[in-house]
Amino acid sequence: MKIRNWMNKGKISASGRLQKMMKCICSGEQLRADEIIPSSESLATRDYSASGYSSRAGEADTKVDTSNIEEAESSLRESGFLNYEEARALLGRLEYQKGNVEAALHVFEGIDIAAVTSRINISIARRSEPPRRHSQSDASPPMSMHAVSLLFEAIFLKAKSLQVLGRFKEAAQSCKIILDTVESALPEGLPGNFAADCKLQETLNRAVELLPELWKLAWAPQETILSYRCALLYHWNLDVETTAKIEKEFAIYLLYSGIDATPPNLRSQMVGSFVPRNNVEEAILLLLILLRKFVLGKIEWDPSILDHLSFALSVAGQLTVLAHQVEELPAEIMERGEQCSTLALCYYGEGENMVALNLLRNLLNDRENRRDCIFELLLASKICGETPDCLEDGIGYSRKVLSKFKGKCRQMLSVASCLLGILLSAQSSEIASDSERVLRQSEALEALETAKRMTKGIYPNILFHLCLENAEQRKLDVALYYAKQLLKVEAGSSVKGWILLARILSAQKRYVDAVNILNAALDETGKWDQGELLRTKAKLQVAQGQLKNAIETYTHLLAVLQVQSKSFGFQKNLFLKSRLNKDRSLEMETWHDLADAYTSLSQWRDAEVCLLKSKAINPHSASRWHSTGLLYKAKGLHKEALKSFELALDVDPNHVPSLISTAIVLRELSNQSLPVVRSFLTDALRLDRTNPSAWYNLGLLYKDEVGASALEAAECFEAAALLNESAPVEPFR
Repeated sequence: MKIRNWMNKGKISASGRLQKMMKCICSGEQLRADEIIPSSESLATRDYSASGYSSRAGEADTKVDTSNIEEAESSLRESGFLNYEEARALLGRLEYQKGNVEAALHVFEGIDIAAVTSRINISIARRSEPPRRHSQSDASPPMSMHAVSLLFEAIFLKAKSLQVLGRFKEAAQSCKIILDTVESALPEGLPGNFAADCKLQETLNRAVELLPELWKLAWAPQETILSYRCALLYHWNLDVETTAKIEKEFAIYLLYSGIDATPPNLRSQMVGSFVPRNNVEEAILLLLILLRKFVLGKIEWDPSILDHLSFALSVAGQLTVLAHQVEELPAEIMERGEQCSTLALCYYGEGENMVALNLLRNLLNDRENRRDCIFELLLASKICGETPDCLEDGIGYSRKVLSKFKGKCRQMLSVASCLLGILLSAQSSEIASDSERVLRQSEALEALETAKRMTKGIYPNILFHLCLENAEQRKLDVALYYAKQLLKVEAGSSVKGWILLARILSAQKRYVDAVNILNAALDETGKWDQGELLRTKAKLQVAQGQLKNAIETYTHLLAVLQVQSKSFGFQKNLFLKSRLNKDRSLEMETWHDLADAYTSLSQWRDAEVCLLKSKAINPHSASRWHSTGLLYKAKGLHKEALKSFELALDVDPNHVPSLISTAIVLRELSNQSLPVVRSFLTDALRLDRTNPSAWYNLGLLYKDEVGASALEAAECFEAAALLNESAPVEPFR
């Protein structure tokens, strides 16, 4: 009976002291020195995190959890005292668990964070040291790991409370205190067995995950990136799943946030190791690491990893790398049809058209394939349209889609109709028979008009090809109508739409209107996209006899291209590879145009300088040899000119200007080579039946040839005159 009374008395005493301490904490009063005894072995020597806490306020049971009070009473009976900061941490956790976020925050704010973290720093540092004797003169004796855990939990819950209240920056700063304290105490990272006996590791894991999210909410992009890198580069003892989650979220942030991250500054790295130079490279590295972890069986498969990697490698222009990654995936991850389609897209993007087409053919010819393959049929049709030897196959693929899906998906059918029109148009240019060619051109227009009706005239690509086909068939009024519709639909955002409109106006001999259109386009277009516009403008000035103005325009264009080349050269971004190649080609052709302009003005030295500049870009260019031949011809050096034209045809046997120029020089040198001259001109017309110069020179040939029909010559001159009336300053395509 005495023992029971003694126990009840102790219980009331401990409970009363606890309640008194809690009351003082809530009121903000300080306990008397004899009522609070600072010690490293206080309430937190027991693990009060055993009861857990909710990541969101308000998730606790409606019934108040009393386990913390019971543990506190038990600890008070055993030790007889409770540390002030630890008591606040305990009470704040109780309030947070009950959903009283503001009350919890009020309690947490009473903790002296600066004083606590300095003691925690020393305690964590000594925890990792070998055992040694501590002198009694130590000002701050080490805290137990249970105390550290309880106080870190309080700081973490303070950050969560601030997050709930929308004070994101303060929440991030509070959460960062935990990680900064650990990093300063253990610069080399956490030991493998650190805090294995308490909940400290769990709190650290949660803080590492939470900090980047808080910086995102506070719209602090650079701090977000730094916190992600800290989470991955510092040794936090994170499990594989948590690390993988952080890697994926960081990669997504790098790819889609629109923020330019500065390259990571690693404290130590192996010689020759890869350091990402931009967002895309860093994201690719993270996603490849995740893919590797899956292949090794460390994490479960996540399909979104491949989706993000596909996007990142596409932006970086590394589709071959993507193809290799897809090929190495286990068979159960991606079915054969999807794998073939993905690989075909990769190789097509890299310019390996035949490899892509063969992959699609294998899939389409597979009898075991049960997919409808509409996408694969359309892709195969598109690739065939860019491969002259496969036009007939492409027409078959497009017609198969139209017959197989008739009355189903209008969008897919419109794409198939558009592709069919493009293929029929390309095929018509290779047909020798006039009647057959006219039939194919008519079918091409019909297919493109069908595609336009299906889409109600709102798809720019269909309008562009419909305009282009009408222009090539010299239906210039209809082409002009569609060009204006295209400009309206695209709101002037496409350079090729402006250029096509200017070419149509030039074919109608409305040069002033064409120049005005190009000037408007230049005002609407960024400096790096003005190259083709400036070149077309210069050609319009040449057509009007304004050679000096044309030379100024060409000079301006070359200056823009050189500045652009230097700018992109410093960046060295992988995805600029194709753009740089295109700009180099444009620069080379511009030097040729400028050389021709100087030749027309009899400025031989300037023309020679331009050709030397072109040679430095590409010494094996058919157009360069042709411009060289024109220079020799203007000087009266016909044999040297003929040699240059022959060299041009050695580089490109289908170079139409060189075929025509060779025929002209041969006819001027000797009347004995008229059959050879005719063969060059007929080859030129086979390649370009709308070339007025070829028809005109063929007429001259018939006129001079003995026994030739005067009617044939007249027909050639008539064709040349009609075509010249509607010839643009540069080809429509």
